[in-house]
Amino acid sequence: MAASELEPAQRTPCALFNANRVKLAVFGFNCDYGCTITTAEGRWALDWPATLRVAALADAAGIEALVPIARWRGFGGETNFADATFETFTWAAGLAAATRHTMVFCTSHVPTIHPIVAAKQATTIDYISNGRFGINVVCGRPGLELGMFGTPMLDHETAYAYAEEWLQIVRQLWTVDGEFDYDGQFFHIQRGFQQPKPIQRPYPPIMNAGSSPTGRRYAARYADMAFINARRENREDYRADIANLRRMAHEEFGRPLQVWAHGYVVCRPTEREARDYLHYYVRERGDWVAVDNLTASMGLNERLPPERLASMQFDFVAGWGGYPLVGTAEQIVDELAIMADLGFDGWMLSWVDYEAELRQWIDEIMPLLEQDGLRQPFVGGA
Repeated sequence: MAASELEPAQRTPCALFNANRVKLAVFGFNCDYGCTITTAEGRWALDWPATLRVAALADAAGIEALVPIARWRGFGGETNFADATFETFTWAAGLAAATRHTMVFCTSHVPTIHPIVAAKQATTIDYISNGRFGINVVCGRPGLELGMFGTPMLDHETAYAYAEEWLQIVRQLWTVDGEFDYDGQFFHIQRGFQQPKPIQRPYPPIMNAGSSPTGRRYAARYADMAFINARRENREDYRADIANLRRMAHEEFGRPLQVWAHGYVVCRPTEREARDYLHYYVRERGDWVAVDNLTASMGLNERLPPERLASMQFDFVAGWGGYPLVGTAEQIVDELAIMADLGFDGWMLSWVDYEAELRQWIDEIMPLLEQDGLRQPFVGGA
């Protein structure tokens, strides 16, 4: 078995490879408004001291990861959603120095950074964090941001071929002693070299969110964490979908694979209160111009039938297209238990008000997850 295909038990220990049935990450709080396209009171406002407080809460509670969204310009409307964001490599470096347990990820659009620079930056953050860094590899770019980089948009298959070369170079820089040459379709590396190597061996964990057949194969071959965009209306379909994805990773590439999803959280004392608040911040205070621009940039406005597009836009306003974790603490835990039985390993979570609602999650939901055997009590927080 190659160094890149080590079982989790053979890898450098990190929070992602623990025994919790429901692993957790805080998602998207490097962006103004976070993951919610709303003007509701209490929405997340981008601020470094608040970012540090959220990271400290997650770290002390034993939450496995902090994962950012990479954005370069906004989507217009009243909010100009995603206009103000922290760049993710430097964001990860700052949080790595301020935390002790949780994994800190960057999110990298591979066409926006050379693999030699990315590999060196990632290694540096791995040292800052003492081996707690991971990278979310994104193979394409939204069309609205293309003009800023001055490079042409690659078609789908070519984008994945480019990303494959990119990651192969990064992994060689992380693992090869001495120099190497690389002569590919997109990259030509002469005497490639990097020291030091990352603390984590064989290298930091990789996340990828490919959804097409080509994207799924890329994730099965290269990722430690595959991200699936779960939808409630076809929930039961994920049992076979996840099993097939893991089978591909194991049988074709000899690799284990975690499967994660993103969920937006609205937890209130009663289900009615939770649903009323969801309606308020989405239907009454959502920025529907921005979300229409967002889905148009993804080509969804032309491809999807009106009912499906409306449902997807609702979830984008509610939380970046995530899965609804809406109701009482008990109902949310029950839902996570069902999804764990279907095969999901972890959840990237977002809220309207990250700081207040993460505290609520830690106080009300984490004990129930432990009580139901979905997580073990965390020992070793700050």
